Amino acid sequence: MLEHVFSALDALTDPVRLLALFGGMLVGMVFGMLPGLGGVAAVSILLPFIYYLDDFSGLAMLLGAVSVVYTSDTITSVLLGAPGSPASAPTAIEGHALAKQGEAARALGVGFLSSMVGGLMGAVILLVAIPVAGPIVLMLGTPELFMFAFVGLFFASSMIGKDLAKGIAAACLGLFLGVVGPASAAADFRFTFGQVYLLDGFSLTIVALGLFGVAEAISMLAAGGGISHTPITVSNWGAGFSDFWKNRWLVLRASIIGVFGGFVPAVGASASTWVAYGHAIRSTKDKSKFGKGEIRGIAASEGANNATVIADLVPTLLFSVPGGPAAAIFLGALFSFGYYPGPRMISQNPDLMFLIVWSVALSSVVGAAICFAITPTLAKLTRIPFGIIAAPLILIMVVGAYQATSTMGDIFMLFGLGALGWMMKHAEWPRAPALVGFVLASPMEQYFWLSNQIHGWSWLLRPGVLIIASFIAIPAILNIYRWLRNRGKAKADTAAEVLNLPAAEDHKTISLILSGLVSIAFAYAIWEMTGFNASSRLMPSLALYPGLLLSLWLLYRAIRDYAPSTGSQFKEPLILIVLVVYAVALWAIGFTIPTIGLLLWMLFARASMRLVPGLIYGAVVFGIVWLLFNVLRGDAPVGVLTGLS
Repeated sequence: MLEHVFSALDALTDPVRLLALFGGMLVGMVFGMLPGLGGVAAVSILLPFIYYLDDFSGLAMLLGAVSVVYTSDTITSVLLGAPGSPASAPTAIEGHALAKQGEAARALGVGFLSSMVGGLMGAVILLVAIPVAGPIVLMLGTPELFMFAFVGLFFASSMIGKDLAKGIAAACLGLFLGVVGPASAAADFRFTFGQVYLLDGFSLTIVALGLFGVAEAISMLAAGGGISHTPITVSNWGAGFSDFWKNRWLVLRASIIGVFGGFVPAVGASASTWVAYGHAIRSTKDKSKFGKGEIRGIAASEGANNATVIADLVPTLLFSVPGGPAAAIFLGALFSFGYYPGPRMISQNPDLMFLIVWSVALSSVVGAAICFAITPTLAKLTRIPFGIIAAPLILIMVVGAYQATSTMGDIFMLFGLGALGWMMKHAEWPRAPALVGFVLASPMEQYFWLSNQIHGWSWLLRPGVLIIASFIAIPAILNIYRWLRNRGKAKADTAAEVLNLPAAEDHKTISLILSGLVSIAFAYAIWEMTGFNASSRLMPSLALYPGLLLSLWLLYRAIRDYAPSTGSQFKEPLILIVLVVYAVALWAIGFTIPTIGLLLWMLFARASMRLVPGLIYGAVVFGIVWLLFNVLRGDAPVGVLTGLS
């Protein structure tokens, strides 16, 4: 075994392979820092280039990108408050709150180190687990896999936000979005309204960009000034190192949670990150800081997400079952190079197996070191008016979204979901459960359908299912017990209640509109669902019936508590209208003229730049956007009225 360990290391130290590994890391870091793009986009971009390299170099390049995405997206999450990926939402919540308090270096230090430990833990587990994990993974049937995904979704719904009803309603909304398109169990296309664009369902990139990226950009553009009202300095890493050491056992536990999440196909980093975040809440005595800048939340989430994305390779290499989208692309690359994953791969290609381990371990360490080096410079971006940053950020979101199908539907869906995310933010509906529900909808439907087909409803009594369900049931019983014991004495100490998030003001009008729209959507979907095959109705039923009841309850509360808004300074609807007009203009007259107009508006009207620097900066941004279209091998949107791009 040792001879293969060292021969793999020797193979990786070949200059070309090291260059390929670092090249992949560079791409992964850049895409990790761009909200909504993430690891899938990074490995997708690299895929055409790896075939110009030998097999080890090409695979090392992909692994370099995958291994650092969840490290570099910590920068965006903390400094901008926009998660670089769905699995970084807890880091964005806690880290950005700390950045606003002048503790960005502390948040980033813990995030980078936790991410590095998570990556190394994933590499170690990958090393030792592959020979022994096969029997363990085979013990899990589809009922256990479904229950794992359900627990992750419930944690996401109950841990974030002050209102459990809004959290679960948001999760149901995410599941509803996730079942749009082809049914996995029958020949049905669900909730497509006859639109060809919806036949394949929604793109994860567009949903993530819309719910988080666009909604946050609207708020920051309306607020004006810099991202932070106080300068964010990243110069003293001592507090971060100290906090990391204090929470080292939490990081290790979170990494183990992340590793186990990676073992289970399709559960992915989003679910395991929220499970780890929930563990951090439950294991902390003083829960009052969660949502306001709790360093333990960052330590747990960053330790878990990087471990998961590397542990995703375990089912990929053992069973040819990719643990996530990025792992699926890696699996395709393995096939292309003539490798066929499975138990035999360990004996037939030991050098490759250990090269994979060395690649992810080296990338995790070097990636964290690079993040420490470049972050002080990147932090200066928070001191300049957000309009200057928003200009390229919004346009990159448009380019990223347009890569889904290269149709105008991508643009309309981006800003439509942006409007939904913006309304959820101001109605205090947590957006993270919606995103997690969307991600888990497809695997949950497959597991749910298979469980019922194979076992009937008796799968609910399987020991494994009951053990996994106890992750929800036992804390719920304890909370009910505490509530009964403290009834009339003090406020119940549930995680959802102590999470006093620094969310935006709950605008009563927006709450009323959102509750009404979601209720109508659920009610219509239930009516349309009656025309589906029975197998196609299973998963939507799990989302729509409870979702309708909860949204009607929230609508009743919104009507009962309604009071006209007196916020005359509320400028965000204007920003939203401008972006919607921009999307319509793209459809009508093409990309160039509306984009130049949007750039001028953001740089001069919102950021108040001077004429010459503004024009030069705008030209550079416009050129970079066109370069991105070329790199991604796509064409800019063409106007239906002008025929021009």
